[in-house]
Amino acid sequence: MDVVRSRAPLRLSFAGGGTDVSPYPEEKGGAVLNCTIDRYAYATLSRIPGGSGGLRVHSLDYDVMANYQTPADLTYNGELDLVKAAIKLLRPVGNGADGEALELFLHTDAPPRTGLGGSSALVVALVGAFQRLYHQPWTPYEVAELAYRVEREELGIKGGRQDQYAAAFGGFNFMEFTRAGAIVNPLKIPRDTLNELSYRLLLCYTGTTHYSGDIIAKQQQDYRQGRGDTVRSLDETRRLAVEMKNELLRGNIDGMGKLLNEGWELKKRFTEGISTPQIDSLYERARRAGALGGKLTGAGGGGYLLLFCDFARRAEVAKAVTDSGGRVADFRFELEGVQTWPVRFA
Repeated sequence: MDVVRSRAPLRLSFAGGGTDVSPYPEEKGGAVLNCTIDRYAYATLSRIPGGSGGLRVHSLDYDVMANYQTPADLTYNGELDLVKAAIKLLRPVGNGADGEALELFLHTDAPPRTGLGGSSALVVALVGAFQRLYHQPWTPYEVAELAYRVEREELGIKGGRQDQYAAAFGGFNFMEFTRAGAIVNPLKIPRDTLNELSYRLLLCYTGTTHYSGDIIAKQQQDYRQGRGDTVRSLDETRRLAVEMKNELLRGNIDGMGKLLNEGWELKKRFTEGISTPQIDSLYERARRAGALGGKLTGAGGGGYLLLFCDFARRAEVAKAVTDSGGRVADFRFELEGVQTWPVRFA
């Protein structure tokens, strides 16, 4: 029995999120600054000779087990639809070589719908597992585009492209999205700068989740209708992503923190529902305690809040977050993208 395992990192988005959502990048060009962290989506894929060509899936996050034997079993009904769509694209059930069956185990280090790109990382991990098992020569660009096709085209889930590319490439990246395609620019950040940035950032779980599709659909509608606040805010967000990338490369950490606050104010003007009274209250308490800036890490509405702290008041910010009902989550930067390896048994 051949067994492979893969993991794809979750991401933090610093600036430019929203400009990677069509039709904005095709018309004006999007720009995003993000990095990946040491929280992952995992996929373990086993090839079982002599099977029926079917697939057994175990979702450890949802405590669900499902069997798919024929294409008719892959109907989208809200249960494991990401897996079904990936299987349709990567290896249809019932078509295994020599009747082999597959078994798949999945889990993610963060709760779903919390703004860390977990669903996209899970699809990238799936693609990575199939790539390893079937020895496919896909590049990180091809892995990201396959994951994008699964989510955005096959399932019609609203969203942009940064999550798939972050999980595929890993590390700190400045990403550009245009009609011609994506360009990922890996940033070589000095270790001293990374250490200082890590010390200054706090990741806070707000205790609420969100459904990003609804927020993004409203943003797309507002942009297509030429709503002034939406168009101007997206334009300014793209500019800010370039500016923040430059500050990071210069090692100007404080400048980057202040731009986070500017970016959050812009993001709230994209459309309705980006923030909530609870999140606004938590953010303002963190600011009074010593946070220079911050933002929700996803499309909005809930999930994780990323805060940039005055170095001397980091503990005060953490206390303010905790007293407001949030929860500080430890993390480290992950500089690698999706990784795969064989699983060997004694």
